[in-house]
Amino acid sequence: MEAFVNYIPQLMITAGLLLLIVEVVVLGFATFILLFLGLALVLTGVMAWMGVIPVSWPMLMLTSGVFTAVLAAVLWRPLLRLQGDTDDKCTKSDFEGYRFVLEADIDGRGQYKHRYSGIEWALKSERPLIAGCHVEVVKAEVGILWIKEVAD
Repeated sequence: MEAFVNYIPQLMITAGLLLLIVEVVVLGFATFILLFLGLALVLTGVMAWMGVIPVSWPMLMLTSGVFTAVLAAVLWRPLLRLQGDTDDKCTKSDFEGYRFVLEADIDGRGQYKHRYSGIEWALKSERPLIAGCHVEVVKAEVGILWIKEVAD
């Protein structure tokens, strides 16, 4: 037990690093709480190791709590902004460009189904299409193929 007491700053740094690893590797920055707490433990451990703060449990807990609150207040919005950046560009699907002949009339409601690649797809079009015309898939959504008429 005495060895544990003699290495409290090093244990705090280790615990902080473990929390940071869990936050990044396991949770993928999904929560910031472990990030703030991990950084606070590392900072508190370094300060105690350097002798800036006394190595007593009340002082270490108080310092860790203050660091956690300050880090959360300072870093919350920037990290939230980083997390909110998304890529809105459309990706091209392998289904786009697939051509076939319609077997039934199509309207915009998607009531007709077409079997392709082992899946029943609802077919939709921006304008009505008649059976027998050649069509091409222009966009694929979940369970829906958007089609348009093409010249033969």
